[in-house]
Amino acid sequence: MRVGLYFGSFNPIHTGHLIIANHVLEFAEVDRVWFIVSPQNPLKESRALLNEHHRLHLVNLAIEDNSHFKCSNVEFSLPRPSYTIDTLTYLTEKYPKYEFSVIMGADSFSNIQKWKNYQQILNKHKLIIYKRPGFEIQTISGANINVVDAPLLEISATYIRDQIQQKKSIKYLVPPSVEEYILANHYYAK
Repeated sequence: MRVGLYFGSFNPIHTGHLIIANHVLEFAEVDRVWFIVSPQNPLKESRALLNEHHRLHLVNLAIEDNSHFKCSNVEFSLPRPSYTIDTLTYLTEKYPKYEFSVIMGADSFSNIQKWKNYQQILNKHKLIIYKRPGFEIQTISGANINVVDAPLLEISATYIRDQIQQKKSIKYLVPPSVEEYILANHYYAK
C-alpha cells in the first residue's frame, strides 16, 4: 500500500488541508492519505496549540466520510518535539510492506535542510510537494520528488483562529462538523 503522510498541527484542520489531501490522492499515485497530527512541531511555537487530542478529534470529524483518509496519533507516543524522520522510521518498522511518502508544501520544502536527518528522508522516501506562491521548488540530488499543482485556498489556521476570537463566522472555512464542534466547545475563543 502506498501511503502519503500529511504532517501538520492542524490547528484547526480546514478546507484547504482537505483539498490538498484529496488532490494528492487523485494525482500523486498514493492509495491512502494519513493525516499525522503533530503534538509539537520543532520549527513552530506551541503556545497557541489546542490540545493534541482535541485537534485529533477535529481531524477525525473532518475526514470521517472519506475511506481513503486516515487520522493518526502516532506522534503522541513518540519523543517530543516531533521529528519527521523519527515518525517515518517508526512507521516503516511497524508497516514494512507499506511505501510511505511525505506530503509537504513548497514552503516547507524550502526549509528541509533544517530538518533532523533530512538527507535520510530524501534518500529513503518520496516527497509529494504541492506548489505555493512565492516558493521555487529546487531539485535536490538523489531526492525522489513529485510536484503536484493542487488548488490552493488563501486561508490558514491562524486566520480561522483570529476569526473565532473576533466572533466572526468560520462557515465554509472548515467542514460543518468541525465548525459545530469548535463552537460548541469554545475552542480558540480566548
